[in-house]
Amino acid sequence: MKISHDEVIHVAGLARLEINEKAMDRFAAQMGAVLEYMEILNSVETTGVEPAYHATNLCNAFRSDIKAEHASQEDALLNAPEKEDGAFVVPKVV
Repeated sequence: MKISHDEVIHVAGLARLEINEKAMDRFAAQMGAVLEYMEILNSVETTGVEPAYHATNLCNAFRSDIKAEHASQEDALLNAPEKEDGAFVVPKVV
């Protein structure tokens, strides 16, 4: 499919890209090749084919939500390099 320079400029504007005149012919040819391939895909008979939303089967990887006891303050501070008044001591960041 032949793409005009005006169409390339229009698409580049939509994408907020600047294209110089030197690259215009190359982009027009590449965009034309993509559209030609899309025409090939449009000609494929797909009646009765279920849509594939993902390339692979996905499954939920979440664990079961089971209520459990939380760590005590003492346990949380057990391996802290520095602690003071029941809290972590960290470097001042300004």
